[in-house]
Amino acid sequence: MSNKFKDLSILAGLTIGITALIWLPHILSLPNFWGLSFKEGFSVIYRNFDGLEYLIIAKSFYDPQIISALPQSLPASYFASHFPGYAMAILLFAPFLGFLKSMLFVSLLSTVLAVSAFYFLIRDFKLSAHPLFLSFIFLILPARWTIVHSVGSSEPAFIFFIITAIYFFMKFETNQKFIYIFSAGIFGLLAQITRPPGILLFTALVFYILAFRKIRLKYFPLIIIPLGLLGVFFLFNQTYGDFWAYFKSGDNIHLTFPPFQVFNKFQFWVGDIWLEDIIYIFIMGLLGGVMLLKQKLYPMAFFVLIYLGAATLVVHRDISRYLLPIAPFVLIAFEKVLTSREFKIILPIILLAIYFYAQNFILNNTAPIPNLQLFN
Repeated sequence: MSNKFKDLSILAGLTIGITALIWLPHILSLPNFWGLSFKEGFSVIYRNFDGLEYLIIAKSFYDPQIISALPQSLPASYFASHFPGYAMAILLFAPFLGFLKSMLFVSLLSTVLAVSAFYFLIRDFKLSAHPLFLSFIFLILPARWTIVHSVGSSEPAFIFFIITAIYFFMKFETNQKFIYIFSAGIFGLLAQITRPPGILLFTALVFYILAFRKIRLKYFPLIIIPLGLLGVFFLFNQTYGDFWAYFKSGDNIHLTFPPFQVFNKFQFWVGDIWLEDIIYIFIMGLLGGVMLLKQKLYPMAFFVLIYLGAATLVVHRDISRYLLPIAPFVLIAFEKVLTSREFKIILPIILLAIYFYAQNFILNNTAPIPNLQLFN
């Protein structure tokens, strides 16, 4: 068995193991575990936001009549804020697993693929002497990521596509083979149809090309990324009768001007004054982006900094979730700290903290859906 295959097997096992540990008290319906009650059982995992919303898209494919017939209270226009990539993957496996199990399976499979892509990015470009350990750290940090990849969500697939697109772009930069830039475009396209911020990947790569490359026509395959955005809007034109339905989907786009309106308690999705953690998130992100520039990892650095620039316009208390796509690259920026002996000493304490943070969040982040079987 090659070291590469062995490492990938270990990472797949770790992904499944971490997910199983998160699910375990829910499966057992423990009435009191460390002061937390899991008596509602595994339905809590199924009902965590936003998985069921993508499941509704998978069942309806944005058809307003089908959406209105499902047991939920949101208007059909709301779902235009959710792009179809994750829902399409749910639909692919639903004939074999049912919609609910397919929703979780796609999240789990996407996480395995994301950590594998992260491993190859580190290993093939020699970004760390400890690719396996750093990949394990990627499975648990940031702590919000541990939650997201344990429930139904589009982020695992989106992050897999982003990492893979940047991987192939960097491969193209080293040997100029067309297959690599074409693959970067394809995975960028998949990222774009999975979540709206996929366009920021295209923006970052264009800025990098304009800054560092004189011959630019060879990068033309990247144009399929924004074509993916046009394709989604065309789909909305067919289903909603409105090409611009995404921008009319309600107050869930969360973008505003001027920047840093997230520090306004009276914004609808904020409602809080205890926001110091957001400062630290931006510090780590911006510092990570600057360190990537210093390390001459320019495609990653441009993506991190442009994504953070856009995030200054996001008005949502859960901004840590919105910034998850930059997390893999920030981890690479801090690789020396994260693989140090000192970090390994404190890791057991951090793991315990992450576990109970995740459980507390999952238990209190559930959609008011009384009968899940109506969604299967």
